[in-house]
Amino acid sequence: MKQFFEFIPLIIFFAVYKMQDIYAATLALIISTAVLLAISYIKNKKVEKMHLISFVLILVFGGLTLILRDDDFIKWKPTVINWIFGLVLLVSQFAFGSPLIKKMLGKEMTLPDDVWSKVNVAWALFFIACGTLNLYIAFSFSEEFWVNFKVFGLLGLTLVFTVGTVVYLYKHLPKEQQESLTEKKD
Repeated sequence: MKQFFEFIPLIIFFAVYKMQDIYAATLALIISTAVLLAISYIKNKKVEKMHLISFVLILVFGGLTLILRDDDFIKWKPTVINWIFGLVLLVSQFAFGSPLIKKMLGKEMTLPDDVWSKVNVAWALFFIACGTLNLYIAFSFSEEFWVNFKVFGLLGLTLVFTVGTVVYLYKHLPKEQQESLTEKKD
């Protein structure tokens, strides 16, 4: 349910875009994300760093879009977010020697360090590729095509990559953890 809740601003952005225009959709994205953060803070007494970074970028790029009436700024936002995530993953591994993916999921499963490293690099490259693809689509196709790609294309790519990652991780889990997961399904 939490993941669905996080997609509400994106759904609102898409719906408002279809009913009005990119500027109204951008304003709706800013407002709905702010409301989501406020609800999260009230409910949990904290805001996740990733959500806060995303909101700041939405506020900056969305604000520039609205103030300057130039939709190029909002088109850059997914690229910047994806590149930041990719860079953070690479820095965590190569500068600090500790894959961030392992820190995020290591409590849930035990895997060899080389598997964590491969998954960390794969996700970093995935984010960088998504950011680059967003730029290509944003500035090579129509605004409507870009909005559809932003809402459905990036989400679809992320879901497919997540499933691939889960399959890869499952293959490398110790047998007892695989059995434990299988028993929970039954």
